[in-house]
Amino acid sequence: MIQPYIAPVIFQVVGIAVLLAEVMLPSGGLLAIVALGCLGYSLYLVFTAISAFAGMIFVLADIVILPVVLIVGLKLLAHSPLALKSELSSKSGYASYDEKNAEYVGRQGEALTDLRPAGTARIDGKRVDVVTRGDYIEHGSAIKVSAVEGGRIIVRKISQ
Repeated sequence: MIQPYIAPVIFQVVGIAVLLAEVMLPSGGLLAIVALGCLGYSLYLVFTAISAFAGMIFVLADIVILPVVLIVGLKLLAHSPLALKSELSSKSGYASYDEKNAEYVGRQGEALTDLRPAGTARIDGKRVDVVTRGDYIEHGSAIKVSAVEGGRIIVRKISQ
């Protein structure tokens, strides 16, 4: 027969292991429910079979151990094969905008739509999405690219 203090310890260890597995594996919370069941049953056994004092010791141990297990699990997750290892950076050849847009600075074109403040313009024979600094520019107006900030091509109206 199992000693009355061994079964709660076994359920505690199983609960902690299942909680660690919950952090690593996508289960939709099913493993978390199993872990809470194991931990709860362990506390039930301690309080009923041993004593209230032993039960309080188990509760205090859970209060200390469970956050530590969650933190360690998240740290392990970062180094596990389940985690995304690659990063999207310009060194890897990824860019959030076209760096060739910087070539448009100083070039002139024509507004194809009303710019209020965003719209479309033709610059060097290409249709380009542009934006003004808040000014309204009618379609057909002559424009000049004043700056490129990230993916935004900023234009201003050329006074005739």
